[in-house]
Amino acid sequence: MNGNHGIQLRDPFAMGPFRIFKRGGKEVDLIPVFLRGKRYIMHWGNAMYHNAVVRMVTPALFVFLSLAAFSLGQQVGNYTSESHPRLTWQECTRSGCTTKSNAAITLDANWRWTHITGNYTNCYTGNTWNTTICTSGTQCASKCAVEGANYSSTYGITTSGNALTLKFVTRGENTNIGSRVYLMESDSKYQMFNPLNKEFTFDVDVSQLPCGLNGALYFVQMDADGGMGKYSGNKAGAKYGTGYCDSQCPRDIKYINGEANSEGWNPSPNDTNAGTGGYGTCCGEMDIWEANSISAAYTPHPCSTSNDGGQQRCTGQECNVPDRYGGLCDPDGCDFNSYRMGDRAYYGKGLTVDTSKKMTVVTQFITDNNSTTGTLVEIRRLYVQDGKVIPNSKVNFPGLFDPVDSITEKFCNDGKKAFNDATSFQKHGGLAHMGRSLAKGHVLVLSIWDDHTANMLWLDSSYPTDADANKPGIARGTCATDSGKPPDVEANSPNAQVIYSNIKFGEIGSTYSGTPISSLKPRFPLVTPLLPVEDLQRPRPPLPKLALQLLSQEPPARRRLSSANVAESVIAAPLSALRALCAP
Repeated sequence: MNGNHGIQLRDPFAMGPFRIFKRGGKEVDLIPVFLRGKRYIMHWGNAMYHNAVVRMVTPALFVFLSLAAFSLGQQVGNYTSESHPRLTWQECTRSGCTTKSNAAITLDANWRWTHITGNYTNCYTGNTWNTTICTSGTQCASKCAVEGANYSSTYGITTSGNALTLKFVTRGENTNIGSRVYLMESDSKYQMFNPLNKEFTFDVDVSQLPCGLNGALYFVQMDADGGMGKYSGNKAGAKYGTGYCDSQCPRDIKYINGEANSEGWNPSPNDTNAGTGGYGTCCGEMDIWEANSISAAYTPHPCSTSNDGGQQRCTGQECNVPDRYGGLCDPDGCDFNSYRMGDRAYYGKGLTVDTSKKMTVVTQFITDNNSTTGTLVEIRRLYVQDGKVIPNSKVNFPGLFDPVDSITEKFCNDGKKAFNDATSFQKHGGLAHMGRSLAKGHVLVLSIWDDHTANMLWLDSSYPTDADANKPGIARGTCATDSGKPPDVEANSPNAQVIYSNIKFGEIGSTYSGTPISSLKPRFPLVTPLLPVEDLQRPRPPLPKLALQLLSQEPPARRRLSSANVAESVIAAPLSALRALCAP
């Protein structure tokens, strides 16, 4: 999972040389601050002045002051105070749950304004670096700072008690697209999780996430301090959201290992806020939840990096470029998407797991010896909605592979074979290696994003788009293959949002309650209205056999049937036949 978009101020400050302001007969050196024609407080160091009288300084003094500012090597801005929004969560045992009331979130550094230390000149604007300042990665890092965030007004991020809302598009003086935040243990450390022999539970509302969007909640093996302890050039640390990595080895990260990723940077041809640099950053990733209102998946991604999947900077082929499967990490993972696994009526609006309203998602990590140090052998999923505990859907490809409802090594092996997928998951150690990575401790990531690479079709449509949608494993959701283009999604769904809430973590069986319902058989809608039987260009559930038999007796020109026609044909059928064909 990988989405790195956000805003950068586009030349908002009219920067001239340093000036000297006279107040009460005393001259002091100050930095001018003019934002889009508005006059702001002038300041130098801790001094602040209003309505000062201006005169120019000499070029020599300007150069001296500039070098003095740069020599500090400061990487943290001081124009906006960083105040982490509180987000409570609970740690549970079978005897009860304890609330972590001081927990908070922080915004990823990639979304933050980065500027020259001590003044307002951008180090990065749009999707390009300031090459005058950033002549090398180390020099850029020594001269540039990441700034504090205005979470609500700039980024559309709000919290209330145990609930976090991430808005997709936030418009102000600039426009922000998406966001990515991390759960904090303290002001300078990420909260670390080892989910082995535990379960992770949260509530989520995806009702306002259409085709092409992804509300993702996942674990990655980042450093608890954001890499601040390992890399001397990183003076911002976890407080400012540094140190991101994932199994895609993303190369659009602006700062990696305490250096700017400016060398070899290429602006994206279709994303005005992003690009790719000469380096990527890899680590093990456990996707607990990648979803919108149409489709959902959970997916382990092991990596062959240091420390059993720990953060590691990559270059060239290590970053899975140009060979997608020749790098340090497994980019595809071993995914369980109910629609892709053959149950077309399990997840969605009005279906078994109804995405028109809030749900509880439970993920359990089972080890071979039922301990936090055992080998990971299974990842289970269940839902709770309207007081009912809903078991996960089952694989529905009879004769192709077993009708299981969880991720195991056998499920992954059978699925890769049945779908003719690359075996990168197995190459990087499979479920056991994923477990070793989780045991080292992972950071919780919560995000909302659109996809400038594949339009999110891998989640909610048929993918690859040139493959036969009737082939097992190709259809992943009901979205059209021409949907999900970021310009369209951003224009048509600016008010989209995801709400995460009620996060709980603890012993298996301790984080949820409800009335269990019986195991479900795969179900299919009777028919899509006005569906031409001979024209199956996009993945659709099969018609009941009785309806197909009736259709086969009609001339081809008349094989266009409404849902009412099919209902009438089925109503006329024997009740025993209906039960056999359409049983829930």
